[in-house]
Amino acid sequence: MAKKNKQKPPQDPKPNQEEEEQKQHEKDKEEEAEEQEEKSFEELGLDHRLIRALLKKGVDKPFPIQRVAIPLVLQGKDVVAQARTGTGKTFAYLLPLLHKLFPSDSGSKARLAPAGFILVPSRELCQQVYKEAVSLIELCRVQLKIVQLTSGMPTSDLRAALAGPPDVLVTTPKCIRDCLSAGLLQLTSISESLETLVLDEADLLLQFGFGDDLKALTPVIPRRCQCLLMSATSSPDVDQLKKLILHNPFVLTLSEVEDVKDEVISKNVQQFWISCSASDKLLYILALLKLELVLKKVLIFTNTIDAGFRLKLFFEKFGIKSAILNAELPHNSRIHILEEFNAGLFDYLIATDDSQTKEKEQANGDKHVASRKSRKHLKPKLDSEFGVVRGIDFKNVHTVINFDMPSSASGYVHRIGRTGRAYSAGASVSLVSPDEMEIFDEIKSLLGDEENDDTNIIAPFLLLTKDAVESLRYRAEDVARSVTRIAVRESRAQDLRNEILNSEKLKAHFEVNPRDLDLLKHDKVLSKDPPAPHLRDVPDYLLDQKTRDASKMVKLARAAMGDNKSARRQGSKRKFRKSRDPLKTFSAEAPKRGRKDGMKGEGKGTDFTHHRKKQKSV
Repeated sequence: MAKKNKQKPPQDPKPNQEEEEQKQHEKDKEEEAEEQEEKSFEELGLDHRLIRALLKKGVDKPFPIQRVAIPLVLQGKDVVAQARTGTGKTFAYLLPLLHKLFPSDSGSKARLAPAGFILVPSRELCQQVYKEAVSLIELCRVQLKIVQLTSGMPTSDLRAALAGPPDVLVTTPKCIRDCLSAGLLQLTSISESLETLVLDEADLLLQFGFGDDLKALTPVIPRRCQCLLMSATSSPDVDQLKKLILHNPFVLTLSEVEDVKDEVISKNVQQFWISCSASDKLLYILALLKLELVLKKVLIFTNTIDAGFRLKLFFEKFGIKSAILNAELPHNSRIHILEEFNAGLFDYLIATDDSQTKEKEQANGDKHVASRKSRKHLKPKLDSEFGVVRGIDFKNVHTVINFDMPSSASGYVHRIGRTGRAYSAGASVSLVSPDEMEIFDEIKSLLGDEENDDTNIIAPFLLLTKDAVESLRYRAEDVARSVTRIAVRESRAQDLRNEILNSEKLKAHFEVNPRDLDLLKHDKVLSKDPPAPHLRDVPDYLLDQKTRDASKMVKLARAAMGDNKSARRQGSKRKFRKSRDPLKTFSAEAPKRGRKDGMKGEGKGTDFTHHRKKQKSV
């Protein structure tokens, strides 16, 4: 028995060790095979003209979602691609779509309607996709007509744009339905000509009220039409779209990540949160920005337009310049604000994510019509096709701050997706009040944040100490009391008047002189009273040593990343200084050399008068 007991223990671990070693070898081989399977654009089967255009744009290698999706799309398969924002989903459908539409030697068929529809949830995303497609076509030097349509366009412009017809139409589902009802697009021509249908940001199409528009379009879609669905998150709305439009699609997720939960938000984005009361949120965001504990550029999200203007007026009192982006502004102004922010002309952008308020307005639309209110107090209509989290390409955003928590976990994912795009580093800070803990728990459960798990957690923001916050409390509360509802209402009306003036009356001038757009600053001061000088800087005696070290660390990180202030606006100021009136630059005084050479008479007189002027000034 003793021999048997001695012989049994060594027999069991050996095969287990050998099996584990074999499994590790197999995993290593699979990883090496996956690395070897990383193909270039040429190996994906794309046209050489598209490859040349991508090289000119500085795109050398495809992203993982592109390596998997492009071959399937070229084969004519229906595809559902689920990947986080900033992973290259636009090129995953745009490149094969253009490849299939390139004119061949046999000649193209005569069409009565566009061959490709790209449906997006917002005007801004529509313009971004349109610009990318047009730039590719121009670099390829191919005769393809791509048109973007929005519901706010006049009927004559819509008819002129659809004349031809175009090869690809980039628009919103609502605009497609308007064109069908107005007779600008015929049902029979769409069913005969439509070859590819793309639903970009599909998880937001139904969430923001485009379900009826898509249902009106589905009977027209022929069965031979290839359907592509791009989404950042998985939701019941996406599953509903799959059943409604697609036929046995290939469902793709990001192949480089093993866990599905890790795909929601990039690992390059560090997520933090701060627990505070709703009344202290102004204090905490002031401490974050004024103590320079976050990297610029910063994108700040609020849930209402009034909260955005209150935050801007609060910042102005401390000398912090910021701009506002919301659905109330004209379309041209929103586009210019995005261009200035992406160009680095200002560091702080306050964006209003009013998706929750829009849903309430749509649900209570009949009540608002029936109510009898004076026209003076009617609020301006919000653009239903605008959404600040709907795929807008904010460039070089290093930090996202949730001043107000979103109404859903998917909204949090889309907000954080504005940073860390294209595998770059980023950070997010969420200010969570006790009333928002329920939605915060839903977000943590979506991200797989558990108490015993050390990965994918939203960590507390430890760089901001209580002492640093309390040192600014008196100033913050004093200024917050001065930002009243009347001041917010007046500043909101003033900003809207300014943006309408910039958008409409000066539109023709800017078309002739595009460089003059640099003169339009969207971060102008709205408050009537100038900010107090002592509030611009934080005295050193208010800062503890830990806060000073944290601020130095952030400054060093910013310097290492090369995040310097843009010289674009400084250069424009220098130009204006040089371009003064030349007649005012002449001087009637004698040159200085003559005075130094010992000239008598007038020279002494001029010296004497200058001496008297100095005495008077003293």
